[in-house]
Amino acid sequence: MNDRITAELWQQLWQGLRNALSPPPPLILSGRQALVSAYPVSELATTSIALAAQAVASLIDNSQPLHVDSALSSRWFQHALRPINRPPVSLWDPFAGDYACADGWLRLHTNAPHHREAMERVLGRHDNRQALAATVTGWDRFTLEQAVVDAGGCAAALRSREEWQQHPQGQSVSREALIEQSLQPCGPPPEWSLPPARPLHGVRVLDLTRIIAGPVATRFLAGLGAEVLRIDPPGWQEPSLEEEITLGKRCARLDLKSTEGRRQFEILLGQSDVLVHGYRADALINLGYDRETLQKLKPGLIDVSLNAWGWTGPWRNRRGFDSLVQMACGIADRGRQWQGGDAPVPLPVQALDHATGYLLAAAVLEGMRQRRLHSTGFAARLSLARTASLLSDFPYSVDEQPAGLGARQPQDEEQETVISHWGIAAQLRAPFRLPGTPLLWSRSPSPLGSATAEWLAVSEQR
Repeated sequence: MNDRITAELWQQLWQGLRNALSPPPPLILSGRQALVSAYPVSELATTSIALAAQAVASLIDNSQPLHVDSALSSRWFQHALRPINRPPVSLWDPFAGDYACADGWLRLHTNAPHHREAMERVLGRHDNRQALAATVTGWDRFTLEQAVVDAGGCAAALRSREEWQQHPQGQSVSREALIEQSLQPCGPPPEWSLPPARPLHGVRVLDLTRIIAGPVATRFLAGLGAEVLRIDPPGWQEPSLEEEITLGKRCARLDLKSTEGRRQFEILLGQSDVLVHGYRADALINLGYDRETLQKLKPGLIDVSLNAWGWTGPWRNRRGFDSLVQMACGIADRGRQWQGGDAPVPLPVQALDHATGYLLAAAVLEGMRQRRLHSTGFAARLSLARTASLLSDFPYSVDEQPAGLGARQPQDEEQETVISHWGIAAQLRAPFRLPGTPLLWSRSPSPLGSATAEWLAVSEQR
Protein backbone atom coordinates (compact mmCIF):
# COMPACT_ATOMS: atom_id res chain seq x y z
CA MET A 1 0.00 0.00 0.00
CA ASN A 2 1.24 3.45 -0.92
CA ASP A 3 0.13 5.97 1.72
CA ARG A 4 0.68 8.99 -0.53
CA ILE A 5 -1.45 7.56 -3.33
CA THR A 6 -4.13 6.47 -0.87
CA ALA A 7 -4.33 10.00 0.55
CA GLU A 8 -4.50 11.59 -2.92
CA LEU A 9 -7.18 9.18 -4.13
CA TRP A 10 -9.19 9.71 -0.96
CA GLN A 11 -9.06 13.47 -1.43
CA GLN A 12 -10.08 13.29 -5.09
CA LEU A 13 -12.95 10.90 -4.41
CA TRP A 14 -14.27 12.99 -1.52
CA GLN A 15 -14.10 16.20 -3.52
CA GLY A 16 -15.75 14.46 -6.47
CA LEU A 17 -18.66 13.43 -4.27
CA ARG A 18 -19.09 16.77 -2.48
CA ASN A 19 -18.20 19.08 -5.38
CA ALA A 20 -16.12 21.10 -2.94
CA LEU A 21 -12.49 21.58 -1.96
CA SER A 22 -13.08 20.75 1.71
CA PRO A 23 -10.61 18.20 3.14
CA PRO A 24 -11.97 14.67 3.50
CA PRO A 25 -12.69 13.11 6.90
CA PRO A 26 -9.83 11.08 8.35
CA LEU A 27 -9.57 7.34 7.72
CA ILE A 28 -8.13 4.74 10.08
CA LEU A 29 -6.50 2.12 7.87
CA SER A 30 -5.38 -1.44 8.55
CA GLY A 31 -4.33 -4.39 6.40
CA ARG A 32 -1.27 -3.40 4.39
CA GLN A 33 -1.28 -6.22 1.81
CA ALA A 34 -2.05 -5.12 -1.74
CA LEU A 35 -2.94 -6.60 -5.11
CA VAL A 36 0.04 -6.78 -7.47
CA SER A 37 -0.56 -4.49 -10.42
CA ALA A 38 0.88 -1.68 -12.50
CA TYR A 39 -1.69 0.54 -10.80
CA PRO A 40 -2.72 1.10 -7.15
CA VAL A 41 -5.75 -1.18 -7.28
CA SER A 42 -5.81 -1.84 -3.53
CA GLU A 43 -5.59 1.89 -2.82
CA LEU A 44 -8.56 2.41 -5.16
CA ALA A 45 -10.47 -0.40 -3.45
CA THR A 46 -9.79 1.09 -0.01
CA THR A 47 -10.82 4.62 -0.90
CA SER A 48 -13.88 3.79 -3.03
CA ILE A 49 -15.32 1.58 -0.28
CA ALA A 50 -14.41 4.26 2.25
CA LEU A 51 -16.31 6.84 0.19
CA ALA A 52 -19.50 4.77 0.28
CA ALA A 53 -19.10 4.15 4.01
CA GLN A 54 -18.40 7.82 4.74
CA ALA A 55 -21.42 8.81 2.66
CA VAL A 56 -23.71 6.78 4.91
CA ALA A 57 -22.00 8.23 7.98
CA SER A 58 -22.72 11.72 6.65
CA LEU A 59 -26.34 10.80 5.89
CA ILE A 60 -27.06 9.69 9.46
CA ASP A 61 -24.70 12.17 11.16
CA ASN A 62 -22.47 9.41 12.53
CA SER A 63 -19.27 11.20 13.53
CA GLN A 64 -17.51 8.05 14.75
CA PRO A 65 -14.13 7.38 13.09
CA LEU A 66 -14.25 5.18 9.99
CA HIS A 67 -11.97 2.12 10.03
CA VAL A 68 -11.15 0.54 6.65
CA ASP A 69 -9.28 -2.73 6.15
CA SER A 70 -7.33 -2.39 2.90
CA ALA A 71 -6.71 -6.11 2.50
CA LEU A 72 -10.40 -6.93 2.96
CA SER A 73 -11.32 -4.10 0.60
CA SER A 74 -9.07 -5.70 -2.02
CA ARG A 75 -10.72 -9.08 -1.47
CA TRP A 76 -14.17 -7.55 -1.98
CA PHE A 77 -12.89 -6.56 -5.43
CA GLN A 78 -12.33 -10.30 -6.05
CA HIS A 79 -15.24 -12.34 -4.65
CA ALA A 80 -17.52 -11.69 -1.70
CA LEU A 81 -18.66 -15.33 -1.59
CA ARG A 82 -16.59 -18.52 -1.69
CA PRO A 83 -18.57 -21.62 -2.70
CA ILE A 84 -18.17 -24.53 -0.27
CA ASN A 85 -18.13 -28.19 -1.46
CA ARG A 86 -18.71 -27.18 -5.09
CA PRO A 87 -16.47 -25.72 -7.77
CA PRO A 88 -16.60 -22.01 -8.58
CA VAL A 89 -18.38 -21.13 -11.80
CA SER A 90 -16.38 -20.15 -14.86
CA LEU A 91 -16.33 -16.36 -15.28
CA TRP A 92 -15.61 -16.24 -19.01
CA ASP A 93 -16.99 -17.66 -22.23
CA PRO A 94 -14.39 -19.89 -23.95
CA PHE A 95 -13.94 -17.37 -26.77
CA ALA A 96 -13.66 -14.25 -24.60
CA GLY A 97 -10.20 -12.78 -24.25
CA ASP A 98 -7.25 -11.14 -25.98
CA TYR A 99 -6.23 -11.95 -29.55
CA ALA A 100 -3.21 -10.93 -31.64
CA CYS A 101 -4.17 -9.04 -34.78
CA ALA A 102 -1.93 -8.17 -37.73
CA ASP A 103 -0.90 -4.89 -36.09
CA GLY A 104 -1.55 -5.30 -32.37
CA TRP A 105 -4.03 -6.76 -29.91
CA LEU A 106 -7.80 -6.84 -29.55
CA ARG A 107 -10.12 -8.11 -26.83
CA LEU A 108 -13.40 -9.86 -27.57
CA HIS A 109 -16.15 -9.96 -24.95
CA THR A 110 -18.48 -12.86 -25.71
CA ASN A 111 -20.02 -13.77 -22.34
CA ALA A 112 -23.58 -12.94 -23.42
CA PRO A 113 -24.91 -15.27 -26.14
CA HIS A 114 -25.99 -12.41 -28.41
CA HIS A 115 -22.55 -10.81 -28.12
CA ARG A 116 -20.91 -14.09 -29.11
CA GLU A 117 -23.29 -14.40 -32.04
CA ALA A 118 -22.37 -10.87 -33.16
CA MET A 119 -18.68 -11.78 -33.10
CA GLU A 120 -19.41 -14.91 -35.15
CA ARG A 121 -21.26 -12.87 -37.77
CA VAL A 122 -17.96 -11.08 -38.39
CA LEU A 123 -15.38 -13.82 -37.84
CA GLY A 124 -17.41 -16.96 -38.42
CA ARG A 125 -17.90 -19.94 -36.14
CA HIS A 126 -14.87 -21.83 -34.89
CA ASP A 127 -14.46 -25.13 -33.10
CA ASN A 128 -12.02 -23.74 -30.58
CA ARG A 129 -10.16 -20.66 -29.45
CA GLN A 130 -7.02 -21.54 -31.40
CA ALA A 131 -8.94 -21.62 -34.67
CA LEU A 132 -10.52 -18.24 -33.90
CA ALA A 133 -7.09 -16.80 -33.04
CA ALA A 134 -5.79 -17.87 -36.45
CA THR A 135 -8.60 -15.98 -38.15
CA VAL A 136 -8.08 -12.85 -36.08
CA THR A 137 -4.41 -12.60 -37.08
CA GLY A 138 -5.48 -11.54 -40.55
CA TRP A 139 -7.32 -8.45 -39.31
CA ASP A 140 -6.22 -4.93 -38.50
CA ARG A 141 -7.15 -4.30 -34.85
CA PHE A 142 -9.12 -1.08 -35.38
CA THR A 143 -10.95 -2.47 -38.41
CA LEU A 144 -11.97 -5.58 -36.48
CA GLU A 145 -12.96 -3.54 -33.43
CA GLN A 146 -15.35 -1.47 -35.53
CA ALA A 147 -16.69 -4.46 -37.45
CA VAL A 148 -17.63 -6.33 -34.25
CA VAL A 149 -19.21 -3.20 -32.75
CA ASP A 150 -21.19 -2.56 -35.95
CA ALA A 151 -22.49 -6.13 -35.75
CA GLY A 152 -23.82 -5.49 -32.24
CA GLY A 153 -20.93 -7.12 -30.42
CA CYS A 154 -18.30 -6.03 -27.91
CA ALA A 155 -14.63 -5.53 -28.68
CA ALA A 156 -11.79 -3.15 -27.90
CA ALA A 157 -8.41 -2.72 -29.53
CA LEU A 158 -5.35 -2.27 -27.33
CA ARG A 159 -4.37 1.39 -27.14
CA SER A 160 -1.66 3.20 -25.26
CA ARG A 161 -2.67 5.94 -22.87
CA GLU A 162 -1.35 8.49 -25.35
CA GLU A 163 -3.53 7.03 -28.12
CA TRP A 164 -6.55 7.14 -25.83
CA GLN A 165 -5.86 10.75 -24.84
CA GLN A 166 -5.81 11.68 -28.53
CA HIS A 167 -8.98 9.67 -29.31
CA PRO A 168 -12.23 11.70 -29.46
CA GLN A 169 -13.79 9.49 -26.77
CA GLY A 170 -10.80 9.76 -24.47
CA GLN A 171 -10.86 13.53 -24.86
CA SER A 172 -14.59 13.66 -24.10
CA VAL A 173 -14.24 11.53 -20.98
CA SER A 174 -11.38 13.66 -19.68
CA ARG A 175 -13.74 16.64 -19.55
CA GLU A 176 -16.43 14.83 -17.56
CA ALA A 177 -16.82 14.96 -13.80
CA LEU A 178 -16.03 11.83 -11.84
CA ILE A 179 -19.53 12.04 -10.35
CA GLU A 180 -21.69 14.38 -12.37
CA GLN A 181 -24.57 15.42 -10.12
CA SER A 182 -27.44 17.87 -10.03
CA LEU A 183 -30.42 18.74 -7.89
CA GLN A 184 -33.78 18.08 -9.54
CA PRO A 185 -37.26 19.57 -8.98
CA CYS A 186 -38.60 19.48 -5.44
CA GLY A 187 -40.55 16.57 -4.08
CA PRO A 188 -42.27 15.89 -0.78
CA PRO A 189 -40.01 15.68 2.29
CA PRO A 190 -38.75 12.10 2.69
CA GLU A 191 -40.14 9.94 5.47
CA TRP A 192 -36.99 7.91 6.07
CA SER A 193 -36.36 7.10 9.72
CA LEU A 194 -32.63 6.35 9.12
CA PRO A 195 -32.00 4.24 12.25
CA PRO A 196 -28.22 4.04 12.78
CA ALA A 197 -28.14 0.24 12.95
CA ARG A 198 -30.02 -0.13 9.62
CA PRO A 199 -29.86 3.32 8.01
CA LEU A 200 -31.72 2.41 4.83
CA HIS A 201 -34.53 0.42 6.45
CA GLY A 202 -37.73 1.27 4.56
CA VAL A 203 -35.85 2.82 1.61
CA ARG A 204 -36.87 1.30 -1.72
CA VAL A 205 -34.21 0.92 -4.41
CA LEU A 206 -35.26 -0.03 -7.93
CA ASP A 207 -32.27 -1.70 -9.57
CA LEU A 208 -31.98 -1.74 -13.37
CA THR A 209 -28.33 -2.76 -13.54
CA ARG A 210 -26.40 -5.79 -14.76
CA ILE A 211 -23.02 -7.54 -14.51
CA ILE A 212 -20.85 -5.96 -11.77
CA ALA A 213 -20.69 -2.19 -11.19
CA GLY A 214 -24.38 -1.38 -10.67
CA PRO A 215 -25.10 -4.62 -8.81
CA VAL A 216 -22.15 -3.92 -6.46
CA ALA A 217 -23.75 -0.55 -5.65
CA THR A 218 -27.16 -1.99 -4.89
CA ARG A 219 -25.66 -4.89 -2.94
CA PHE A 220 -23.96 -2.31 -0.70
CA LEU A 221 -27.26 -0.46 -0.23
CA ALA A 222 -28.99 -3.74 0.64
CA GLY A 223 -26.29 -4.32 3.26
CA LEU A 224 -27.42 -1.09 4.92
CA GLY A 225 -31.04 -2.28 5.06
CA ALA A 226 -32.52 -1.04 1.78
CA GLU A 227 -35.23 -3.04 0.05
CA VAL A 228 -33.64 -3.66 -3.34
CA LEU A 229 -35.76 -4.95 -6.21
CA ARG A 230 -33.72 -5.87 -9.27
CA ILE A 231 -35.50 -5.87 -12.62
CA ASP A 232 -34.19 -7.78 -15.64
CA PRO A 233 -35.74 -8.29 -19.08
CA PRO A 234 -37.19 -11.70 -19.97
CA GLY A 235 -34.48 -14.19 -20.85
CA TRP A 236 -31.50 -12.26 -19.46
CA GLN A 237 -29.07 -14.53 -17.59
CA GLU A 238 -25.82 -13.99 -15.69
CA PRO A 239 -24.85 -17.51 -14.57
CA SER A 240 -21.27 -16.59 -13.69
CA LEU A 241 -22.26 -13.67 -11.42
CA GLU A 242 -25.76 -14.38 -10.18
CA GLU A 243 -24.92 -15.73 -6.73
CA GLU A 244 -22.22 -13.13 -6.13
CA ILE A 245 -24.17 -9.97 -6.87
CA THR A 246 -27.76 -10.70 -5.79
CA LEU A 247 -26.95 -10.86 -2.07
CA GLY A 248 -29.66 -9.01 -0.14
CA LYS A 249 -31.95 -8.48 -3.14
CA ARG A 250 -35.16 -9.69 -4.67
CA CYS A 251 -34.99 -10.26 -8.43
CA ALA A 252 -37.88 -9.98 -10.89
CA ARG A 253 -38.44 -9.56 -14.63
CA LEU A 254 -40.29 -6.99 -16.71
CA ASP A 255 -40.41 -6.28 -20.41
CA LEU A 256 -40.16 -2.49 -20.64
CA LYS A 257 -41.06 -2.68 -24.33
CA SER A 258 -44.50 -4.11 -23.53
CA THR A 259 -47.53 -2.15 -22.39
CA GLU A 260 -47.99 -4.25 -19.25
CA GLY A 261 -44.29 -4.15 -18.41
CA ARG A 262 -44.20 -0.38 -18.70
CA ARG A 263 -47.31 -0.02 -16.59
CA GLN A 264 -45.86 -2.13 -13.80
CA PHE A 265 -42.50 -0.39 -14.02
CA GLU A 266 -44.15 2.99 -13.59
CA ILE A 267 -46.06 1.72 -10.56
CA LEU A 268 -42.83 0.45 -9.03
CA LEU A 269 -41.02 3.68 -9.83
CA GLY A 270 -43.78 5.77 -8.27
CA GLN A 271 -43.30 3.84 -5.02
CA SER A 272 -39.48 3.98 -5.10
CA ASP A 273 -37.03 6.25 -3.37
CA VAL A 274 -34.01 5.44 -5.55
CA LEU A 275 -33.48 4.33 -9.14
CA VAL A 276 -30.10 2.92 -10.16
CA HIS A 277 -29.72 2.05 -13.85
CA GLY A 278 -26.90 0.92 -16.07
CA TYR A 279 -28.31 1.11 -19.58
CA ARG A 280 -26.32 2.67 -22.40
CA ALA A 281 -26.59 6.45 -22.54
CA ASP A 282 -29.78 6.83 -24.61
CA ALA A 283 -31.42 3.45 -24.00
CA LEU A 284 -33.81 4.52 -21.23
CA ILE A 285 -34.51 7.78 -23.04
CA ASN A 286 -35.47 5.84 -26.16
CA LEU A 287 -37.97 3.90 -24.05
CA GLY A 288 -39.57 7.20 -23.09
CA TYR A 289 -37.96 7.59 -19.67
CA ASP A 290 -35.71 10.62 -19.76
CA ARG A 291 -34.62 12.37 -16.56
CA GLU A 292 -37.57 14.76 -16.57
CA THR A 293 -40.11 11.97 -17.09
CA LEU A 294 -38.61 9.94 -14.26
CA GLN A 295 -38.90 12.91 -11.90
CA LYS A 296 -42.53 13.44 -12.93
CA LEU A 297 -43.34 9.79 -12.26
CA LYS A 298 -41.64 10.02 -8.86
CA PRO A 299 -41.12 13.58 -7.56
CA GLY A 300 -37.97 13.75 -5.48
CA LEU A 301 -36.47 10.61 -7.07
CA ILE A 302 -32.79 9.88 -6.52
CA ASP A 303 -31.73 8.89 -10.02
CA VAL A 304 -28.19 7.48 -10.35
CA SER A 305 -26.95 6.06 -13.63
CA LEU A 306 -23.90 4.37 -15.09
CA ASN A 307 -22.50 3.55 -18.48
CA ALA A 308 -19.21 2.19 -19.77
CA TRP A 309 -17.64 4.79 -22.05
CA GLY A 310 -18.83 8.12 -20.66
CA TRP A 311 -21.80 10.38 -21.27
CA THR A 312 -20.42 12.46 -24.12
CA GLY A 313 -18.40 11.65 -27.22
CA PRO A 314 -18.84 9.24 -30.16
CA TRP A 315 -18.76 6.10 -27.99
CA ARG A 316 -21.35 7.21 -25.43
CA ASN A 317 -23.84 4.59 -26.67
CA ARG A 318 -21.29 1.83 -27.35
CA ARG A 319 -21.57 -1.42 -25.45
CA GLY A 320 -18.74 -1.80 -22.98
CA PHE A 321 -17.37 -3.72 -20.04
CA ASP A 322 -14.54 -3.24 -17.56
CA SER A 323 -12.08 -5.44 -19.48
CA LEU A 324 -12.77 -3.54 -22.72
CA VAL A 325 -12.30 -0.15 -21.10
CA GLN A 326 -8.97 -1.33 -19.69
CA MET A 327 -7.86 -2.26 -23.22
CA ALA A 328 -8.96 0.96 -24.87
CA CYS A 329 -7.80 3.53 -22.31
CA GLY A 330 -4.21 2.36 -21.90
CA ILE A 331 -4.40 0.39 -18.66
CA ALA A 332 -3.73 -3.01 -20.25
CA ASP A 333 -0.91 -1.51 -22.33
CA ARG A 334 0.71 -0.01 -19.23
CA GLY A 335 0.48 -3.44 -17.56
CA ARG A 336 2.23 -4.93 -20.58
CA GLN A 337 5.07 -2.45 -20.24
CA TRP A 338 5.25 -2.94 -16.49
CA GLN A 339 5.73 -6.68 -16.91
CA GLY A 340 8.02 -6.28 -19.90
CA GLY A 341 5.99 -8.52 -22.22
CA ASP A 342 4.14 -8.32 -25.52
CA ALA A 343 0.58 -9.32 -24.60
CA PRO A 344 -1.84 -7.00 -22.78
CA VAL A 345 -1.76 -7.23 -18.97
CA PRO A 346 -5.04 -6.13 -17.36
CA LEU A 347 -5.65 -5.27 -13.73
CA PRO A 348 -5.76 -8.33 -11.45
CA VAL A 349 -9.47 -7.75 -10.77
CA GLN A 350 -12.36 -5.95 -12.46
CA ALA A 351 -11.39 -2.86 -10.50
CA LEU A 352 -13.18 -0.31 -12.67
CA ASP A 353 -16.45 -2.15 -12.13
CA HIS A 354 -16.08 -2.55 -8.39
CA ALA A 355 -14.75 0.93 -7.70
CA THR A 356 -17.45 2.57 -9.81
CA GLY A 357 -20.02 0.44 -7.99
CA TYR A 358 -19.02 1.90 -4.63
CA LEU A 359 -18.95 5.39 -6.13
CA LEU A 360 -22.51 4.79 -7.38
CA ALA A 361 -23.56 3.77 -3.87
CA ALA A 362 -21.90 6.89 -2.45
CA ALA A 363 -23.77 9.02 -5.00
CA VAL A 364 -27.09 7.47 -3.93
CA LEU A 365 -26.34 8.22 -0.28
CA GLU A 366 -25.25 11.76 -1.10
CA GLY A 367 -28.50 12.18 -3.04
CA MET A 368 -30.43 11.07 0.03
CA ARG A 369 -28.53 13.59 2.13
CA GLN A 370 -29.31 16.35 -0.36
CA ARG A 371 -32.98 15.40 -0.43
CA ARG A 372 -33.15 15.56 3.35
CA LEU A 373 -31.59 19.01 3.28
CA HIS A 374 -33.53 20.51 0.37
CA SER A 375 -36.55 18.21 -0.38
CA THR A 376 -35.30 18.02 -3.96
CA GLY A 377 -34.77 15.25 -6.41
CA PHE A 378 -31.21 14.30 -7.27
CA ALA A 379 -29.46 12.90 -10.33
CA ALA A 380 -25.91 11.61 -10.79
CA ARG A 381 -24.01 9.97 -13.65
CA LEU A 382 -20.79 7.96 -13.57
CA SER A 383 -18.86 5.82 -16.04
CA LEU A 384 -16.23 3.11 -16.07
CA ALA A 385 -14.11 5.17 -18.46
CA ARG A 386 -14.04 8.15 -16.08
CA THR A 387 -13.02 5.90 -13.18
CA ALA A 388 -10.29 4.53 -15.46
CA SER A 389 -9.12 8.09 -16.11
CA LEU A 390 -8.77 8.64 -12.38
CA LEU A 391 -6.77 5.43 -11.85
CA SER A 392 -4.58 6.14 -14.87
CA ASP A 393 -3.21 9.23 -13.15
CA PHE A 394 -1.48 7.01 -10.56
CA PRO A 395 0.69 4.40 -12.34
CA TYR A 396 3.35 2.61 -10.34
CA SER A 397 6.88 2.98 -11.63
CA VAL A 398 8.39 -0.11 -13.25
CA ASP A 399 10.52 -0.86 -10.18
CA GLU A 400 7.59 -0.62 -7.71
CA GLN A 401 6.20 -3.98 -6.62
CA PRO A 402 3.37 -4.21 -4.04
CA ALA A 403 3.89 -6.79 -1.32
CA GLY A 404 1.11 -9.04 -2.60
CA LEU A 405 -2.30 -9.85 -1.13
CA GLY A 406 -1.82 -13.55 -0.53
CA ALA A 407 -4.47 -16.23 -0.24
CA ARG A 408 -7.82 -15.71 1.45
CA GLN A 409 -7.61 -16.72 5.10
CA PRO A 410 -10.28 -18.14 7.47
CA GLN A 411 -10.17 -14.95 9.57
CA ASP A 412 -11.22 -12.98 6.46
CA GLU A 413 -14.62 -14.67 6.47
CA GLU A 414 -17.74 -14.50 8.60
CA GLN A 415 -18.30 -17.42 10.96
CA GLU A 416 -21.83 -17.99 9.65
CA THR A 417 -22.19 -19.35 6.13
CA VAL A 418 -24.64 -18.20 3.46
CA ILE A 419 -27.22 -20.73 2.33
CA SER A 420 -28.99 -20.07 -0.96
CA HIS A 421 -30.44 -21.67 -4.08
CA TRP A 422 -26.89 -22.53 -5.19
CA GLY A 423 -25.73 -24.17 -1.97
CA ILE A 424 -23.47 -23.08 0.89
CA ALA A 425 -20.90 -20.30 0.66
CA ALA A 426 -18.51 -18.48 2.97
CA GLN A 427 -18.83 -14.70 2.98
CA LEU A 428 -16.10 -12.13 3.49
CA ARG A 429 -16.23 -9.94 6.56
CA ALA A 430 -17.24 -6.33 6.00
CA PRO A 431 -14.29 -4.26 4.71
CA PHE A 432 -14.98 -1.32 7.02
CA ARG A 433 -16.15 -0.60 10.54
CA LEU A 434 -18.38 2.34 11.33
CA PRO A 435 -19.35 2.03 15.02
CA GLY A 436 -23.08 1.56 15.40
CA THR A 437 -23.66 0.96 11.69
CA PRO A 438 -22.80 -2.57 10.55
CA LEU A 439 -22.88 -3.84 6.98
CA LEU A 440 -24.97 -7.01 6.87
CA TRP A 441 -27.52 -8.69 4.63
CA SER A 442 -30.84 -10.16 5.68
CA ARG A 443 -31.49 -12.01 2.41
CA SER A 444 -29.50 -14.76 0.74
CA PRO A 445 -28.66 -14.45 -2.96
CA SER A 446 -31.57 -15.23 -5.24
CA PRO A 447 -31.88 -16.31 -8.89
CA LEU A 448 -32.80 -13.72 -11.48
CA GLY A 449 -36.55 -13.64 -12.06
CA SER A 450 -37.35 -15.53 -8.85
CA ALA A 451 -39.57 -12.81 -7.31
CA THR A 452 -42.63 -10.88 -8.39
CA ALA A 453 -42.19 -7.33 -9.66
CA GLU A 454 -43.77 -5.60 -6.69
CA TRP A 455 -42.69 -4.04 -3.42
CA LEU A 456 -43.15 -5.96 -0.21
CA ALA A 457 -45.58 -4.84 2.42
CA VAL A 458 -43.92 -3.52 5.56
CA SER A 459 -44.84 -6.69 7.43
CA GLU A 460 -42.99 -8.80 4.80
CA GLN A 461 -39.72 -6.87 4.98
CA ARG A 462 -36.89 -8.44 6.91
